[in-house]
Amino acid sequence: MLHPGDALSSRRRVLYVILLGALTALGPFTVDLYLPAFPVLEEYFATSPSAIQLTLTGTMLGFGLGQIIVGPLTDKIGRRIPLLVATSLHILASLVAAIAPTLEILAGARVVQGMGAAAGSVVAMAIVRDLFGGKRLVVMLSRLALVMGVAPVVAPLIGSWLLEHMDWRGIFWVLMGYGLFMVICSIFFLPETLPKERRHDKGNETVWRRYRNVLSDRVYVGVLIIGGMTFSGLFSYLSASSFLFQVTYDFTAVQYGLLFAANSIGLITGNQVSARLAARFGPQWVLAWSTVALLLAGVAILITDALDLGLWGTVVPLFVFMTACGFTFPCVQVLALDRHGSAAGTAASLLGASNNAVAALISPLVGLISAGSGITATTMAVVMVGCAAIGIISLWTLVRPRTVGLLNP
Repeated sequence: MLHPGDALSSRRRVLYVILLGALTALGPFTVDLYLPAFPVLEEYFATSPSAIQLTLTGTMLGFGLGQIIVGPLTDKIGRRIPLLVATSLHILASLVAAIAPTLEILAGARVVQGMGAAAGSVVAMAIVRDLFGGKRLVVMLSRLALVMGVAPVVAPLIGSWLLEHMDWRGIFWVLMGYGLFMVICSIFFLPETLPKERRHDKGNETVWRRYRNVLSDRVYVGVLIIGGMTFSGLFSYLSASSFLFQVTYDFTAVQYGLLFAANSIGLITGNQVSARLAARFGPQWVLAWSTVALLLAGVAILITDALDLGLWGTVVPLFVFMTACGFTFPCVQVLALDRHGSAAGTAASLLGASNNAVAALISPLVGLISAGSGITATTMAVVMVGCAAIGIISLWTLVRPRTVGLLNP
């Protein structure tokens, strides 16, 4: 028996998948559930689209900062306490956001809300690495990557449905309830998976040393960049989509949500096929193909928009782009965590923080490139192409697929 998770029953593993998946989804839902409300918030606070987009940027920066703080803590004092404290902070911030009288207070609450949601994804990945290794690790991480990839796409769909039945403040009441539910489930169903003898609580092993050890791994740094660039490409679409489809193409909230639902099919398909291919051929070789697909899909959007092919000219290559994201995310997680099982919390936190921090900085470029002329498919695709190109360069100069060995057993 190589890993503790090998002793778990099938029913217990399913429970872990559901619970850890829900924890992982808390962050993306916190970031994206209110995307369909952007036009409503713009009118309510009498402000500009760029000011509303800054609340998204603030949430993502908070999410990234929270992961940097929580990750090393989970390696030092265990998984449960940081999770419960951070998620409780999320609950309080959701309450403030729900009653916020000004945009400034809402923006501040969103930053804290992002920090509180950060623990879910970090702890979920760390627990999986505590319990599993080898091909079973690939399968379990693929389930979390599925949630991490689908949640940002499904969240606006649910947000659209919520806006049909309540005002924008109701979205934050729902997020508050979500956080409270996860605290209760974690207390009763989530045991501590990092025993004291495996914790990094020695005085001579500082947080900075753990970060330095992880960042000294060339392959880890490479997949860190690939993950950040893929996530940035995804978020360039998410941050632009509300204005692009609801304003330019005159989508209703329901039609906008259905578009996200369609793209989630691509993410799910890519994720599940990716897990099987990664276990057989190696995640590095799956990345070799998926990163090229990201680039080609972005270029296709540029071409179809230049030829004025309309809505379908954007939607079809966008579906391909989202499917390629589904292939990429689980491979990034596997390559990052398989090599750093003894510092899973630190490795997971850096991975998540870099994804969100880089995406927070890059996704607003869509609005800046438009330069007041309105967000178009071209401005969105320019960011996608740039991110995909950087990812490809990182794969072949840092990761170097031919030098990556087999997964740890």
